[in-house]
Amino acid sequence: MAATSRAFGWLRHNALPIYAGFAVAYMLIPIVVIAVFSFGATPQGKLTFGLDHGFTTEYWSSAFHRFRGRRLTNLLIVIPMATPEVVIGAALLSMFIYASFALGFTTLLIAHVMFSISFVVVVVRSRLIGFDRHLEEAAADLGATPLATFRTVTLPLLAPGIVAAALLAFSLSIDDFVISNFNSGTTVTFPLYVYGVSLRGVPVQVNVLATMLFMVIAFAVSLVLWQQRRAERMTAVAPEREAQMPALAGGRL
Repeated sequence: MAATSRAFGWLRHNALPIYAGFAVAYMLIPIVVIAVFSFGATPQGKLTFGLDHGFTTEYWSSAFHRFRGRRLTNLLIVIPMATPEVVIGAALLSMFIYASFALGFTTLLIAHVMFSISFVVVVVRSRLIGFDRHLEEAAADLGATPLATFRTVTLPLLAPGIVAAALLAFSLSIDDFVISNFNSGTTVTFPLYVYGVSLRGVPVQVNVLATMLFMVIAFAVSLVLWQQRRAERMTAVAPEREAQMPALAGGRL
């Protein structure tokens, strides 16, 4: 009787967590079913109950196409760019405190990635808009593997956009004060250090670091502009060469 009473008492004390666990598991069942069906081969796009037609990863490779929620996704990407930094910083701080996550370098890194990723997506996506997919198809026709195609074709063409996005994210991250002040904990960034020492007088070392950062950023921007002008000149010369080739060929004939 004592064991039964203890078991009943434990069950009564943990009834709510047990019920909540079963409820959450029940709600996750459709997601598990969808995940299983995502690997199933279906004839003519029809949904079949089970993997009767085999197991395939074909649909995972072609999942990122234009979809109905594209505009909503774009809106969600742009919203962090228009949200005031004090709102983002306070929201992230509340989340870290609610999750009992100690403030420090990790929370600072998460916060900086969170507010910078929208700018990176916009810059890289602008490069993808004018990307010619036929180049990847041509590389595949010539026998290149997907990894080789990405390394030799896709990545070099996206490199200017990736570099520009990285420079922009670096500039935003090193300049941020509000979000860093909310989520840095004991970690000190350059803006936080400048703000702290400015109360007692700015030391000369701060001026040196600021000058060095400005020189590095100016050099990086100049390099990007030079690369863009070089690409524009090469693009302008290419049509002239293509126009001259038929004339030369006609003369030889």
